[in-house]
Amino acid sequence: MITYFNEVLFREEEIQARVTEIARQVNADYEGMQPLLVCILKGAVFFMADLARQIEIPCEMDFMAVSSYGSASDSSGVVRILKDLDADITGRNVIIVEDIIDSGLTLSYLRKNLSARNPASVEVAALLTKPGRRQVDINCKYIGFEVADRFVVGYGLDFNENYRNLRFIAVLPEEELNQT
Repeated sequence: MITYFNEVLFREEEIQARVTEIARQVNADYEGMQPLLVCILKGAVFFMADLARQIEIPCEMDFMAVSSYGSASDSSGVVRILKDLDADITGRNVIIVEDIIDSGLTLSYLRKNLSARNPASVEVAALLTKPGRRQVDINCKYIGFEVADRFVVGYGLDFNENYRNLRFIAVLPEEELNQT
């Protein structure tokens, strides 16, 4: 396993500054309300934790785990819910907290699934977005950073369950990506 990265896209300080900006937007948009943050496991855990700590209004958290990847790097388009919400979201303002929007297939499915449960609203906060890979149109209210079509790891994003714990986001070296 390679333990160095030649190309760091976002340093820890940049990520934290952007998370703080998103939290300010959420505070303003949901003033007087109590949104439910829905973390999409496993990748969004760090983003969710940091975002929730920066949100100053009352909020709740819940978690979903989904599977949509057929191979290590490409979505199959078939989404399975592995862990569903514990909370009833009827009449709630829901913010889906996602690590990355790639093809948009998984997020499109999740948004439709949650919308069918009669929430007051469903919005999306994504740490990263890759518009070049989009297969479906996705409206994302809160976006951390836009990235090119490269395989990135760190701050929750993984490759074969490795690198989630990095405090920065980097491009996975091609030689490691090609070892699978």
